Amino acid sequence: MSPISRRDFLGTAALGASLASGLFANPRLAVAQERKGADIRFGLVTYQWGKDWDLPTLITNCSKAGVLGVELRTTHKHGVEPSLTEEQRADVRKRFADSDVKCVGIGSNERYDSPDAAVLKKAIEDTKAFVIVSHDVGGSGVKVKPDSFHKDVPREKTIAQIGRALNEVAEFASGFGQQIRLEVHGQCCQLPTIKAIMDVADHSNVAICWNSNPQDLEAPGLESNFNLVKSRFGETVHIHRLESKTYPHQQLLELFVKMDYSGWLMLEEGEVPKDPAAELLVQRKQFDEMLEAARTKFG
Repeated sequence: MSPISRRDFLGTAALGASLASGLFANPRLAVAQERKGADIRFGLVTYQWGKDWDLPTLITNCSKAGVLGVELRTTHKHGVEPSLTEEQRADVRKRFADSDVKCVGIGSNERYDSPDAAVLKKAIEDTKAFVIVSHDVGGSGVKVKPDSFHKDVPREKTIAQIGRALNEVAEFASGFGQQIRLEVHGQCCQLPTIKAIMDVADHSNVAICWNSNPQDLEAPGLESNFNLVKSRFGETVHIHRLESKTYPHQQLLELFVKMDYSGWLMLEEGEVPKDPAAELLVQRKQFDEMLEAARTKFG
């Protein structure tokens, strides 16, 4: 049986309660429904803020801040890599299982743009290794990148190559229950380019990881660019410091609430504060306030 969402469970429970109490016949009584965006959650990408935390510290800091999902960037101190032994992978999985923090997946640096066939093949094989790691430690997917265009290589050829590579790793990942998450990144970060890649990468297990880039705001604007690709969103979204004056995070949250998105909006920030653990709590509280405002507007 496929898992049901919290919204489905609550709706079913409310219906059962109404029937049991005999109130269902009352036309003025509606079955209880959660507001739009009820399954939006706040998480952390361990890009810079968590890069120097070992796994126990990472889990403790996130738990204290109420940030209950993490995307584990590779090469960082927490050390969740393909080199882990079977026993070490089991230990990582248990640490998450014994906490209230969820491993949402692996943030790899694999990319599929290289015109060198050997480099492309290695990226694909390395991605498959990360898929297995994510599965073994309890994650649900692997983030990858498109990434760049190259001199004397037609853009259309690179787009098609990236799309085909995504289909290959997505087919492999489906056997492990893992999602392939294409970060909107690099020279491919304009949303029409991502749309063109995804038109080739038509495997249902390839998803877009929105990355909150300045290019999102290019004409015809944030909402139009958002709508261009929203049908392919996956379980993860990357956002930045919420007080940013250059990116409209409140509008973005409203767009996700309006579409009733279910998944993780994960803080990925390059500038490291003096006390990342304390600032993580500040960002989580600010996120809660902004999300509540968006839910109130559309719920």
